[in-house]
Order: sequence, then structure tokens, then C-alpha cells
Amino acid sequence: MIPGTVPFHVKLFASGLFAGYSPVATGTVGSAVGLLAYFIPGFEHPFVIMPACFLILLLGIKAADMMETVYGHDPAEVTIDEVLGMWVSLLFLPKTLLVAGVAFFLFRIMDIIKPFPAKKFDAQRGGFGIMFDDVVAGTYANLLTQILVATGLIA
Repeated sequence: MIPGTVPFHVKLFASGLFAGYSPVATGTVGSAVGLLAYFIPGFEHPFVIMPACFLILLLGIKAADMMETVYGHDPAEVTIDEVLGMWVSLLFLPKTLLVAGVAFFLFRIMDIIKPFPAKKFDAQRGGFGIMFDDVVAGTYANLLTQILVATGLIA
């Protein structure tokens, strides 16, 4: 690797298939990539999505570290964290367009407002902080969506 550069495959992965290079709303575009991947048949099954989340978390920490050295703290180009956060927001929920849409909306809100402890992770340098603030945001979005489903407000 040439100092001051990031290999193509790392950029491809870390940017969520280049969603991070969108001219606008990179976080929303990255979340949309995660949402689209979720609709691959069978992806919602816990034996598929949970290992995928774990793998994306581990690889994402390393890739985000590499991207941060070139692009600076928590670069907009890194959207693999949004992909992961979106998947966390959809865990153990019914796979319907309405539920997915609500989870997407709530995840974007939680990712923007960063409730505790997401803001603490966001302030940290490195891939761990980049990835974990979105895991927290996804967890909050998931819990809120679970409540909406459990109370019958959405199905």
C-alpha cells in the first residue's frame, strides 16, 4: 500500500459499495444500501444476518481505521457503519415493507441525534467508534420498532 492511500477493495467495502461517495446524504444512501441487502431472500434469518453483522463489524472496524488515516476523523466516505446499523435496526422484526421503512426512518433519526452512548462512541477516534455509534443507533431504532410492532401500530 502506498502511504496516504487506501486500496480499492477497502474503499469499496468501507464506503458501502461507494455509497459514501454520494454527493449528498451519504449516511442515508449507506443506510439504503443496508436496507436493499436486507431484502435478499433469506437474509433476515438470524443464522444469516447475525453472523453477517458480526463479520461486517470486525471488517468495518479495520476498514474504517484505514479510511480515517487518509480522510480524517469519521469520514463521510465510510458508510459501512450505516449498513451495519441498518441491519441491527432490522434484527428479529417481521420482514415487511412498512416495518423496514419505519426501522429505516427511526435509524436515520437515531444516527443523527446520537442518543447516549452513541455520541460517546462517535467522539472516539478510530474504527471502533465509527462502527459502534451506529450499532447503538440501530439498537435504539430496533427497540422502538419492536414496540410499534408489539403494540400493533405497524405490521
